[in-house]
Amino acid sequence: MDKSVISNPKSHYGSGKLATRHFITQRLTGALGIAFTIFFIWLVVRLAGADRAEMLAVIGNPFVAIVTALLVINVCVHMRIGMQEVIEDYIDDPRLHSLTMLLNNFFCLAIAVIGVLAIAKIALWG
Repeated sequence: MDKSVISNPKSHYGSGKLATRHFITQRLTGALGIAFTIFFIWLVVRLAGADRAEMLAVIGNPFVAIVTALLVINVCVHMRIGMQEVIEDYIDDPRLHSLTMLLNNFFCLAIAVIGVLAIAKIALWG
């Protein structure tokens, strides 16, 4: 970016409210990620050495299934915002910027939907 644009105090870089929302959301999903990591470690240790039937029984527990689905959603939201920041920082071409933002949103949504549907399948139908 041109140095004269950066040094001009009247330059506009986007919505301050949107940036604040992304900042807060990124921090909240990061903090929730710590709690979800503790749960995930418990889940992996619990399922270590378990056979398929026991694994299906544990994942089929409504509490475990819901928390695991929330973990997937949390990670996808955190990933979407993080990648959005990278795209905004490094992609300057407006057409390429729009395309990469669209692909980022689609990819994160697809991962979240596939993950939640996989958990639902295991929890509901084994």
